Amino acid sequence: MELYDSHCHLDPMRFGAELPDVLARARAAGVKRLTVIGTRALDSEAAADLASREPGIVAAAGIHPNDVAEAEPDEWDRIVRLAESGRVAAVGETGLDWYRTTAPQEMQREWFDRHLRLSQRLSLPVVIHTRESIRDTLDMLREALGRGPLKPILHSFTGTAAEATEAIEMGCHLGFAGMVTFRSSAALREVAKAVPLDRILVETDSPFLSPEPLRGKRNEPANVVHTARCLALARGEPLEAFAAATTANARRVFGAV
Repeated sequence: MELYDSHCHLDPMRFGAELPDVLARARAAGVKRLTVIGTRALDSEAAADLASREPGIVAAAGIHPNDVAEAEPDEWDRIVRLAESGRVAAVGETGLDWYRTTAPQEMQREWFDRHLRLSQRLSLPVVIHTRESIRDTLDMLREALGRGPLKPILHSFTGTAAEATEAIEMGCHLGFAGMVTFRSSAALREVAKAVPLDRILVETDSPFLSPEPLRGKRNEPANVVHTARCLALARGEPLEAFAAATTANARRVFGAV
């Protein structure tokens, strides 16, 4: 069985000298492919460097909505250069976060729009964070689609069935992380059951959002198997078939790696 962790943060600032062991544990667990996500220029560059030297890894470059107010003057230019270089497979993490107040909403909208336009110009998928902002996120995606094609990924999806349907109709893939495994997440599992098999991704968002039975511990890509198993069970699908389908989805979205 082979799995693809479609969204993880593995930069040296978070894992340091432990990174080789983290990657070894992932591969031993069958997680052969990863998309490593940037949240600032520095960790986006680190993700691209990691992807250049490790098989089965691709990178995404972006500035997280919670960080845009603190971005240095040159950071956006660094993201653009990285995206244009061909060293990354996606733009992001970007999006809107109305839960936290680290950046004004209008500033977040402006930065989200920058990322969307960059992804469209370069025909790259865009990795999207949305927290308590799904309506505004979907509205901005619809507006962007009016300009041209877009390949959106709503990572760590927690929306309703209606929101999932709307997102899928706009061409989104939906990523599910450890939250879907929580005992309190029965409603989210019902949403995940209805997502078409060719639009669903699994992820860890490591080092965050550890799944059951590992809540409270640092997350890492090897743990995506728990999320995949939970979703396969909820959907009534064999784990091996579900793992194969979500791996194929991620490879199609991010490019075969």
